Amino acid sequence: MKVRTAALLGLLTLPLAALAQTPPASSPSAPASGPVEMIPNPPRNLLRPDLGKLPLTGGFSDVDGAGGGGLVPWALITGHGTEDSYGFNGHITDVQLREFDLRAYGVGIGIADRVELSATRHELDVTGTALRGVEVSQDVFGVKVRLAGDAVYGQSSWLPQIALGAQFKRHGGIDNAGPLVNPTQLGALDDDGVDLYLAGTKVFLAQSLLVNVTLRHTKANQLGLLGFGGDENASGKLNVEATVGYLVTRKLAIGGEYRGKPDSLGADAEGDAWDLFVAWAPSRHVSVVAAYVNLGNILGPATGVNHDQTGSYLSVQFGY
Repeated sequence: MKVRTAALLGLLTLPLAALAQTPPASSPSAPASGPVEMIPNPPRNLLRPDLGKLPLTGGFSDVDGAGGGGLVPWALITGHGTEDSYGFNGHITDVQLREFDLRAYGVGIGIADRVELSATRHELDVTGTALRGVEVSQDVFGVKVRLAGDAVYGQSSWLPQIALGAQFKRHGGIDNAGPLVNPTQLGALDDDGVDLYLAGTKVFLAQSLLVNVTLRHTKANQLGLLGFGGDENASGKLNVEATVGYLVTRKLAIGGEYRGKPDSLGADAEGDAWDLFVAWAPSRHVSVVAAYVNLGNILGPATGVNHDQTGSYLSVQFGY
């Protein structure tokens, strides 16, 4: 059997060796005798993303559904498709806090590594305090456009990848709270609103670092779950958000994030948020983000519970 296998391998390698020794048609020893026939490239399969991005460089789905980390949107466009293709994903996120449970789930698509569209549903359950059993929901529709730079391949330039984004947040109402049915009854000026942000992201490959800074103009109280604007701030604020991540391997990253919040509602006493995360991408189609998260004080004056809401963050994303 070993003799037959060796003989078969020898027969297979003979044509390859002969082909390697044969000069190409363009070689001086084999001049072309006629016009060169151009062989067209095979057509791309437009129904299947090309998966051309490096692992971890498509970002994850943040809590609002944008391509980013856990709390902060990045300038990266979601999905693994390059500028000649597209990418898409779906995500499920669960944030377990001391007296609250926030679930987020949605989908996103990145087109030509230039435009990102996303849709996410938020569902907040109050699991403690005097408001136990109250449920709040909202829908978030996002759009992001890459304006300049390349976070990964622009290593010779100081310019980060820069993107402009907007998130349209539509409140779904408050349930199981008796006569309280919308955020304006708590003092918010509007049930719905829009966040605008400008993000800059740079990956330093030699140092295995990802750095992101985002400027967000927002009126959102607690991500919009408690409406927009309030008695302490009617016009919104420009808040700073940031991410620093270290690429341990091609598939594993660790880091931290900070997200400022406007604190516009007197009944809320909103605090800033931060997290420490671990992100793992076992394959191009699956990624997991786990974090310790602190979302600050939530409804402290209204509930009498004035400590920060800390807990776990877990997000699973599936995509191409």
